[in-house]
Amino acid sequence: MEFNNLSLHPKILKAVNKVGYSSPTEIQKETIPQIIKGVDVQACSHTGTGKTAAFLLPAFNHLVTSPNHKKRFGARILILVPTRELAMQIKYQAQKYGKTVPHIKSVCIYGGVPYRSQIRELSRPYDILIATPGRLIDFVDQKKIGFSSVEMLILDEADRMLDKGFLEPVEKIARATPNARQTLLFSATLQQEVIDFSKRLLKDPIEIKLEPRLEQSGKIKQSLHFVDNLNHKDRLLDHLLKQKERGDTIIFTSTKKSADRLAKDLHDKRHLVGALHGNISQHRRSKILSRMRRGDIQILVATDIAARGIDIHSITHVINYDLPFNVCDYVHRIGRTGRAGKEGFACSFVGNRDRKAMKKIKQFTGQPIEVATVPGLEPSVRKQGSKPINKLSVKKGLKSRNNRSFGKQGSKPTNKRVASRKDNLKMNEKGKR
Repeated sequence: MEFNNLSLHPKILKAVNKVGYSSPTEIQKETIPQIIKGVDVQACSHTGTGKTAAFLLPAFNHLVTSPNHKKRFGARILILVPTRELAMQIKYQAQKYGKTVPHIKSVCIYGGVPYRSQIRELSRPYDILIATPGRLIDFVDQKKIGFSSVEMLILDEADRMLDKGFLEPVEKIARATPNARQTLLFSATLQQEVIDFSKRLLKDPIEIKLEPRLEQSGKIKQSLHFVDNLNHKDRLLDHLLKQKERGDTIIFTSTKKSADRLAKDLHDKRHLVGALHGNISQHRRSKILSRMRRGDIQILVATDIAARGIDIHSITHVINYDLPFNVCDYVHRIGRTGRAGKEGFACSFVGNRDRKAMKKIKQFTGQPIEVATVPGLEPSVRKQGSKPINKLSVKKGLKSRNNRSFGKQGSKPTNKRVASRKDNLKMNEKGKR
């Protein structure tokens, strides 16, 4: 199927051709015709499958085919997203699609930046509003914005929005929009909480669910390295970053502190590196991403804040320095590479405590993950699931077995012996005092 068969307006098709899309993805094939019909849609598909275009293209199509000639302020299309990065990414995509329809204006608002500039943007005519719920509620409470003009409400990454505690703000915003609106909900997962949330907001929605597999997985080569400790991780990372075929890289850590520590270490080793996490201001985040797009930064060390909403085609490698806490986030992380039909590489460091998590990841993705080793940097773990051999602990164990206080091998000391040990400890403590 081609975009020509999706009932899109010629101006929108022209925009599609300009951005270089050849054929629609599976989620686009399924959703775009339904959205154009005007029905509510509940869609489940993972990152990197083209969800943004799946709702933005029919949104633009609606604005072109149903022009509103009345001079009034306020969005006709309202898009709610969980993070600033995703909001900016959608705004960037909207600007690309809007080149053939310059009269359609988009505004993007989110937290972490001054209110004044955003209030100025909201005071001008616009058609599409992309916003995070927290900042949007601030404007609602200040009576700086209204939703009486909203014809289409789009909730992107609904599961992430609920995880971040945006349930009440989103419902409050939805109640302020007209009942006759069309509502679209996109989510990477359809957990029960998301389904219940969907039932309250959508009216007889068409349900579209793609299998929880990496649609672009054929383009992403996944591998893992078993690691012994932090030092082993760092040595492996140094080796991987020296590979000639490596392009721009995102390294994911589990904490902000780890991201800062690792970014500093890599900077000291003369890598072009930047860090991205929740403690970094929005201005700095935007600057870092812009520098990466320009090629001034080649390595981004980030927490899961960068797992969604970042679309930089020069990223060839994703390294999970730490595995994610949530299995779904693994899919989102590695989805930062292998985009736009290009080949990508995703590598994960797996310690002894991470083995169960990696097993769940394999089950969830249904994709093979190759176990890789580097000569000279092999793990001390001989078999998967076994622990490293500690010669010192073995010697201690042998001494314990030969101790007279043990009756049989592996038995515990008698109560009298334990009591005498406690008395000796108390006497030693008194002596120290």
